[in-house]
Amino acid sequence: MNQLHERVAIVGDGQMALVLADVLVANGLATTLWSPFADDARTLHATRESRRLPGFRLPDAVAVTADPSALGHATLVVCAIPTQFIRATFTRLVGSVPAGAPIVSIAKGIEVDSFRLPCDILAEVLGQSRPIAALSGPTIAAELARRLPAVLVAASPDEALRARVAAVFTCEWMRIYQSADIVGVELAGACKNVIAVAAGVADGMELGVNTKSALLARGLAEIARIGVALGGRFETFFGVAGLGDLATTCFAPEGRNRSFGERLARGVGVEEALSATASVVEGVPTARALVRIARERGIELPICEAVEAMVYHGLAPREALAQLMRRVAATERLAEPDPARG
Repeated sequence: MNQLHERVAIVGDGQMALVLADVLVANGLATTLWSPFADDARTLHATRESRRLPGFRLPDAVAVTADPSALGHATLVVCAIPTQFIRATFTRLVGSVPAGAPIVSIAKGIEVDSFRLPCDILAEVLGQSRPIAALSGPTIAAELARRLPAVLVAASPDEALRARVAAVFTCEWMRIYQSADIVGVELAGACKNVIAVAAGVADGMELGVNTKSALLARGLAEIARIGVALGGRFETFFGVAGLGDLATTCFAPEGRNRSFGERLARGVGVEEALSATASVVEGVPTARALVRIARERGIELPICEAVEAMVYHGLAPREALAQLMRRVAATERLAEPDPARG
């Protein structure tokens, strides 16, 4: 299908939903943004501004609504709902999403109770035969709002679908690579949020660049280790969706996971630190999910475990650091590539 004939519906009204709507309109595509909150939809429709992304103005050409029937004409649907709310939201919308429309997920996380990735949840709710892709990468929404250059990865086992997604979202300021490794791309996007919380803690404790760089390097090792164990390809974690997204999330001042960790290190309580942002801090529930999976499989994730302990068990940031530093130094290793995967 020629991208100029696409009619795209974005489910969600968060930061990435807003800036991707801008991309789609710039590409000349009919775009509808559906908000799960009627009051927010009315405000956004009237003002074209959102508290979630100060300074950004949503183009007038984007239709904004809270009416599920507005999804009925879409040829492509974008899931921009936080991972922990995808199942409930799309269960509500299941009768409104056109049967033949592929879904593109931009969510990053792991559902706590089921350990499911966003695309898995969508397939369970909308049907296993539904074409589904993930779109992920190092994308700070505030920079995309200013149309600064960015790179993402469209991932799907369906070659035609990932090429279609790449065509739809490629624009003057955004380049889209393609990958068949949807599991690896989604795991990379989920895991990096947990490491970003730890990076924020390092910032809040003013531990310096040496510490933060070491944290990212060892954090990447943990991401690759759990990612390969769960079916991702080794090389994915060292590409745009892996290392690229990890670095951006850990260093960007606007990053909500990093900012949350910084608040924790400065003595702010968990609930207060979470309420300080208008967006969901996905690294918090993902930390719990990752630690549960790792313990079941006997996989070592010391940084993720430290984050989970700080958030859910009240471990003090300085004690978490001390525990990490007391670990026995061994031969540095990352996940080993699986020969069966080529």
